[in-house]
Amino acid sequence: MSRQHTNTSPGPRAWLGLVVILGPVLLVSMDGSILFLAMPRISQDLTPTADQALWILDVYGFAVGSLLIAFGNLGDRYGRLKLLMIGATAFGIGSAGAAFAPGPELLIVARALMGVAGATLLPSALAVLSELFADPRRRAQAIGVFAAAFAAGFAVGPVVGGILLERFWWGSVFLINLPVVALFLLLAPILLREVRATRPGRVDVLSVVTSAAGLLLVIYALKHAAAEGPSAVAVVPGIAGAALLVWFARRQRGLRHPLVDFSLFRDRVFTVAIITGLLPLAAWSATAYLAGVYLQSVLGLPVLRAALLALPGAVVLTVSCVVTPLVVGRVGKRAALAVCHFSIAAGLLLLLPTAVTGGTGWYVASTVVAGVGYGISFSVVADTAVGAVPPARAGSAGAIAETSNELGNALGIALLGSLAALVFRLQGPDLAPTLGETLRLPGLAAAAAEEAKTAFVTGLHVAAAVAGVLHLALGVFAVRRLSSSARTGPGIRHGAHEGRRSSTVSP
Repeated sequence: MSRQHTNTSPGPRAWLGLVVILGPVLLVSMDGSILFLAMPRISQDLTPTADQALWILDVYGFAVGSLLIAFGNLGDRYGRLKLLMIGATAFGIGSAGAAFAPGPELLIVARALMGVAGATLLPSALAVLSELFADPRRRAQAIGVFAAAFAAGFAVGPVVGGILLERFWWGSVFLINLPVVALFLLLAPILLREVRATRPGRVDVLSVVTSAAGLLLVIYALKHAAAEGPSAVAVVPGIAGAALLVWFARRQRGLRHPLVDFSLFRDRVFTVAIITGLLPLAAWSATAYLAGVYLQSVLGLPVLRAALLALPGAVVLTVSCVVTPLVVGRVGKRAALAVCHFSIAAGLLLLLPTAVTGGTGWYVASTVVAGVGYGISFSVVADTAVGAVPPARAGSAGAIAETSNELGNALGIALLGSLAALVFRLQGPDLAPTLGETLRLPGLAAAAAEEAKTAFVTGLHVAAAVAGVLHLALGVFAVRRLSSSARTGPGIRHGAHEGRRSSTVSP
């Protein structure tokens, strides 16, 4: 039986429900970064081809990024808790399959299933959370905690992976998901309520298929072009995907119940916030990957020590996520977005003094300074997306925010990482396409090894500088073009009051 949700004071059940939701959220975000450390072991045991290794790394991001919008809307229509339960179950099955995959083909399939499940979990979890906390201020705090968990998962994933790989086989990085999934499936029906739109309308299946196919083709084309250079294999899917997305956008304008409400992007704060979901994740994923190689292959640090050097930045990032909602109410979103981009730019530029002979101090300083901005990014994007719409559309709005995160994460390594790889090929000894392959060559001369390391560090500097300049430009835009009155945003008030009338909560 449905009842109107009128109590705006969250009780213990709401906070316990938040804790339960954080479990799968943490797993999904950790999975985006934990695999980088496990890949050398996987390559050694399963001997995948170069293409198979790329798909093992990328298929998860492909699935999540291309399906988030579709699943966010389906959760709005058919029930967010129901979709959460289905997604958690599928994520657990995919994790078990990945842990015990006997070959690269089955590992790719298992990773794809985990990506599909991850696409169901993120927007539905954010929407269920928004219903637990009716008061906008409390909701902002809860979303800050949600964002902190999501961000912390990205940050601590390599640390957890390093600890596990020091003691167990590579499949252990997937098996850790199973206890969390089991606990969620046990407690979620008790602590969480089912939420759906009262007048969901019919699902436009064509829009669901078109959005997923268009995003998948565009992501594939960009990553392939960045890695291999422009070719028909990249250009044709890219054009087809772009055409599908344009047609999808035009179709949404004529639908009574669209998958994506593009009118939200008329608000400059919302638009910059969504961009703030994409660019910082692109910078973070690329520099985290390149810095990991730098610490291990250039400076020669053990995997666990390299992972632990990221902890100070992870702590700052997590605290920033929690504190941001409290500060934004006082200083406004314009100031928060400006600080976000300026601090990330400063952190990225702190990587420039790193050298072949040393630079761990600069690396730690970079992660700490940039961590402030990354934390603001996670928190402001999520709160703006959910607060800009009524609860009946919270899942699809949250999906836009999470899609920007996932697309940024997927494209960061492909584009900025490929830029660094291009610099390495141009300035390196031209003995192998990557630093790792070069250093493993038998009989490699010391001078050639030094030249390869220097070229890699130069590539890291170029990627960091490009990302830093982009963040500086966005920071300037936030200061000069966004209204200084944008403190909570008009959408927050709409979501907190008018939108409450359009959703029902079932015990």
